[in-house]
Amino acid sequence: MPRTPTPTPSAARILERCDALARCSEQVDGLTRVYLSPEQRAESALVLQWMRDAGMSARLDAAGNVVGRYEGERPGLPCLMLGSHLDTVRDAGKYDGMLGVITAIECVGCLSARNLRLPFAVEVVGFADEEGVRFNATLLGSGAVAGSFDPANLERTDTAGKTMREALSEFGLDPDAIPTAARQRDEVLAYAELHIEQGPVLEAEGLPVGVVTAINGGNRYAIELFGMAGHAGTVPMPLRRDALAAAAESMLAVERIAGAQPELVGTVGKIEASPGAINVIPGRVRFSLDVRAPTDAQRERAVAAMHAAFADIARRRTLALDIEPVWEAKTAACAPWIQGQLCAAIEAERIPVRRLPSGAGHDGMAMIAIADIGMLFVRCKRGISHNPAEAITEADVEVASRVFLRFIEHFWPRR
Repeated sequence: MPRTPTPTPSAARILERCDALARCSEQVDGLTRVYLSPEQRAESALVLQWMRDAGMSARLDAAGNVVGRYEGERPGLPCLMLGSHLDTVRDAGKYDGMLGVITAIECVGCLSARNLRLPFAVEVVGFADEEGVRFNATLLGSGAVAGSFDPANLERTDTAGKTMREALSEFGLDPDAIPTAARQRDEVLAYAELHIEQGPVLEAEGLPVGVVTAINGGNRYAIELFGMAGHAGTVPMPLRRDALAAAAESMLAVERIAGAQPELVGTVGKIEASPGAINVIPGRVRFSLDVRAPTDAQRERAVAAMHAAFADIARRRTLALDIEPVWEAKTAACAPWIQGQLCAAIEAERIPVRRLPSGAGHDGMAMIAIADIGMLFVRCKRGISHNPAEAITEADVEVASRVFLRFIEHFWPRR
């Protein structure tokens, strides 16, 4: 009799399911799916069914996360948790977050098809909100699982004035039950996530996958420079207190400081000049600063250097300076022992191993509170993400899913 082939992940099915989730959208001509929306309800129904088809028990938790569980050699064992998010930004691509959830389900389906039970359970979680689009608060789903959900978030409102508490109730969830979604450290052996890179490094180096070393920490600031507005035709250049010229010099300082250190990035993404007339010297400028690095020490040194540069520029130009902290996130380092197991899975496919940090935020930033974390990146075209042009190839999905399945099958808990 011919031998039955060993079940392996289907890249074609993974991509078909990404397409199916992309149709759960409030946009007719694009993809937008926000927390506690009718589109989330439709997406959750699909994912729950796929989890059950893959041999898992499946449920919606109190925060709206989709949770599937594949038992180990005996019921009730601690789990290797796999996951990513199922919400999107506005006018999104169809692989950010979704690829990780669907690939994890596909891998569990392969275990089930072989009737293979591991010395631990495997759980797949589709986090309901990571992007924070609707209520302007990120990592809501993973924060609930990690036990770090802030109850004050329940009073946040969307653009229609509806509170999160009201939206949860309308969705059929009990806002006061969110703490029941939290998991304990002894229940979770590790958290691993497959995700598109959202950057150009893997493509530039001709590699389908890479291992994440850390999810970069970041700082955001609102910077204001105060000079003196004046007539563009009558104030001589040496006597000007031009806030916009000082801001331009400050931006060049950001570029110089960030560009001098590998894997450190600094961005000025917004700038507003007042009074904003073509014939008036700008007397006041406000601009944003975003700084990210794979270690907190590197980031803190860079921020200090940039702030010192701004102060020097303001002093030389006789301007006043105000620096307002807006946001800070600590680096979430990926555990070396999980990195090692992901690297071994890549090497088994005879692919060179590339380690790289993640400049974007991910659910691992919340999950690290209860478990060691690891991430596998998948190459995406031109590094484009948060954009309808987001693209991956079937060949890369095939490689990535094989690597991820091998990682799961050979996973060895630290404890």
